[in-house]
Amino acid sequence: MLRLGIVGLPNVGKSTLFNAMTSSKAAAAENYPFCTVEPNVGVVEVPDPRLERLNQLVKPKKKVPAVVEFVDIAGLVKGASQGEGLGNQFLSHIREVDAVVHVIRCFDDPDVVHVMGPVDPVRDHDVITSELALADLAVVERRLEKTRKTARAGDKDAQAELVVLERVVAELDAGRGAREAGESEDAVKFLRQLGLLTAKPILYAANVNEDDLAAGGGQWLDELRAAVQAHHEEAEIVLFSAKFEAELGELSGNERAEYLASAGVSEPGLDRLIHAGYRLLGLETFFTVGENEVRAWTMHRGDTAFAAAGEIHSDFQRGFIRAETVSFEDFVRAGSYKAAREEGLVRSEGRDYVVQDGDILLFRFNV
Repeated sequence: MLRLGIVGLPNVGKSTLFNAMTSSKAAAAENYPFCTVEPNVGVVEVPDPRLERLNQLVKPKKKVPAVVEFVDIAGLVKGASQGEGLGNQFLSHIREVDAVVHVIRCFDDPDVVHVMGPVDPVRDHDVITSELALADLAVVERRLEKTRKTARAGDKDAQAELVVLERVVAELDAGRGAREAGESEDAVKFLRQLGLLTAKPILYAANVNEDDLAAGGGQWLDELRAAVQAHHEEAEIVLFSAKFEAELGELSGNERAEYLASAGVSEPGLDRLIHAGYRLLGLETFFTVGENEVRAWTMHRGDTAFAAAGEIHSDFQRGFIRAETVSFEDFVRAGSYKAAREEGLVRSEGRDYVVQDGDILLFRFNV
C-alpha cells in the first residue's frame, strides 16, 4: 500500500485536507499551531474509472479498489530539528512513509493565522526543507565518522559509501535534499536504508483560494515553483483548495459534479494528489476479475507477472505456472472474460512478462 506523509508548517491546511480526503473529522483543524499531536492515519480509495467499468460488466459480489494511506503529521516549525515546537518526535513519523506531500499555503485569509506572520510560500518551503536537511545531517555525520575509519582500513565498500556520504553532506549543507546525491540506483537505495528524510520522493500540494483553482494559481504559485526549481527538485506541484475540498466532501452525485464544474476543475484535488503520488513512485495498476470480486492491485512500473502474483498471495508466486492476460481495452470491447478468450484476446504469459498498466490477470499456479 502506498503511504504518503503530509507535512508542512502549522495552519497551512494539512488537517483540513486530510479530513476532506478521508471524509472525516479525524484530524483536528483548529486555528492554532500543533493542533495535530499524534499523526492521523486515513486510508483512501484510489480513484480509477476502469474499476468501475469492470464492476458494471462483471457484476461481482464485491468491488475492491486499490488504496492509499495518508499520514497527517503535526506541523513543523523553524528549529524542529533542534527540538523546537514538537521537534524530533514528529520527524520520526516522516521516516516511516514512502513519499512526502509538502503542503504549502498560497492563500491569504486574516481569519487563519500564519505561525510565521505574513504568507510567504518560498519562506515556508525553505524552512521545512532546511529542517529536514538539518535532521538528516545529524544522521549522516554520525555515519560518516564510522565509515571514514573503515575506509582508511582499506575496505572498498566503505570507500564507495564514503563518496556518497560526502556528496550528501555537501547537498545538505547547501540546504538541499539527500535525493540530489543519489546519482545511481545503488546510491538511492543506500540513502533510503539510512532513513534520510530528504532522500524520500516529494511532491508539493499548493493550497490556494478557490478562485485560483480554475486560473491555475497566481503569483504565489509562480514563486513557489521557482523556489522548488532553485533547489534542483523536479517535483510536481499539485494545486488544490483545502476549503473547497472540505465543502466538496459534503456533497455526492450530481451536486458534486456541479460543484466541481462551478469551480472550473474536472476532478477533485484529492484525485490529482493520488495520481501524482502514483507517478512519483512509478506505480501502476493491474486487475483481477471474477464472480466473487473485481479488484485493483498496485504494482511498480516494470514489475513482472511473477512479482504481480506475489502481490496477491505468496502461494501464487511460489507455485507460479502462467498468467492468463488480457488488456483492459480488449476485455471491455469483448464484454466478458469468456468472450475475450473466445476471440483469442487472452494471452498466456510466463513469469518474466512485464505487466502493463490496466492488464487483467488470471494466475495459474500449483502448490
